[in-house]
Amino acid sequence: MKRRTLLIASACAALPLAAQVADVNDAINKAGRQRMLSQRMGKAYLAVVQEVEVSSARAVLDRSMALFDRQLAELKGFAPTPELRDTYGRLELAWSDLKASLVGAQPSRNGASQVIQNDARVLALANQGTVQYEQLSGQPLGRLVNIAGRQRMLSQRMAKFYMAGAMQVEPQLAAAELAKARSEFLTAMQTLRSAPEATARIRDELALADGQWVFFDLALQRPQASTVHARALSDVFVSSENLLTIMDRVTGLYANLKA
Repeated sequence: MKRRTLLIASACAALPLAAQVADVNDAINKAGRQRMLSQRMGKAYLAVVQEVEVSSARAVLDRSMALFDRQLAELKGFAPTPELRDTYGRLELAWSDLKASLVGAQPSRNGASQVIQNDARVLALANQGTVQYEQLSGQPLGRLVNIAGRQRMLSQRMAKFYMAGAMQVEPQLAAAELAKARSEFLTAMQTLRSAPEATARIRDELALADGQWVFFDLALQRPQASTVHARALSDVFVSSENLLTIMDRVTGLYANLKA
């Protein structure tokens, strides 16, 4: 258990601290990371409610909220078009609602549905901003940064909906969205592997991600029910954090390539 906790702490620390947006690819990376954070916060909230890796889940929630705040300020400041400024203005309002649902009361099953609804709105606007930055790039590399970054979000989305299913919170939605996210993740991994821009370092990291995916997918295949064993929930939480760390590195490597 101690080693598992250290793995999660390491994954938390691996996500970067905020700095000024360097260029459009960096903007795509950070805008895409906002998508991931919306789902990671939901996952952490549901983990706390179910008493899964509680100390780590609280740390993930706190750090994710702080990083979202900092990156939102960066992306708003960098936004070079009226359309992007409008998107980030609306995202700021949606984030305010999500933040209130995350910290306005003690995490509970009753609050879970509101969190899921609010993080969906944040995700939609964060994705809109990411796509707008990709279009601003106008380069094939921008698309790869977006795809790699979206894998981070999908890892957290699958874990979140697994936990929602275990709680029987919107179980039909949870099952459908988990299956959809899983399919999209596998398709995108093939795109990233076959991209001519993929360097040897990127391919090595993708191989690590494939290895971690095996553990994550096995955990996700366990029954989603209120009687699910605590170890299954813990395995989903830990493996989703480990997969996130690898895919964040992959996204950064793509973002640092020169078009």
